[in-house]
Amino acid sequence: MHFGSYFDSDYEASFIMFSASHWIGLIVVIFLCFMLYRSRKAIRGRESLRRGVRWSLVAVLLASEALLQLWYVSEGIWRSGLSLPLELCGITLLLSIIMLTTRSRLLYPFLYFAGIAGASIALLTPSLDYAFPHFRFFLFFVAHAAIILASLYMTWIEDYRPTWKSLSYSMLGINLVAAFVWWANSVLDANYMFLMRKPGSFSFLDYFGPYPYYLLVEELFAFVLFVLMYAFFFKRRKGADGR
Repeated sequence: MHFGSYFDSDYEASFIMFSASHWIGLIVVIFLCFMLYRSRKAIRGRESLRRGVRWSLVAVLLASEALLQLWYVSEGIWRSGLSLPLELCGITLLLSIIMLTTRSRLLYPFLYFAGIAGASIALLTPSLDYAFPHFRFFLFFVAHAAIILASLYMTWIEDYRPTWKSLSYSMLGINLVAAFVWWANSVLDANYMFLMRKPGSFSFLDYFGPYPYYLLVEELFAFVLFVLMYAFFFKRRKGADGR
């Protein structure tokens, strides 16, 4: 197998969930989060370092989406119903770039809840057709790790915090995003965010029942997950400052 085949859209090896490469990818993401947390005081204490980390994350996020779109076009497989950044992680990736660039407090809570939760679930149950060491395998893990790290950076380095009010705002935000994507799906005859039907491969949605009921279960699941994510920081704020 020559090097160029690792970029081919007809790559012969399919991704296998919880294979050795999947576990290694997850471990690397966890390690990066751990290292950001361990380094938070050093990064917070030096403005040049803070700026470097923040703009590095912006660069990684931008490069991830740009390289993905370039790959779609170069392989001749770009399709409006499949290739636009209208999945939840694609949307949170673009919003994370804006959040980091502007240090937006408005976007932060939505991305803390929806960005971290969505990217984490995607990493645990990837909707991915390409196995290690294909280009798409690496791009998938890099992009989703960067989405998580973007919100963790704002939390641990910039000292932003979610609130109960922002939790409700985030639930409203994710429903507004879903409404827009549902409209886009109708226009494009697409299935972004799996709002029209479940994915063909195994996903966590398989545990949520048939269409359209899994959408309601998904809503409840998101709310419970957001509450748990808030409770983690709420408890820390009462017991320690998290610094």
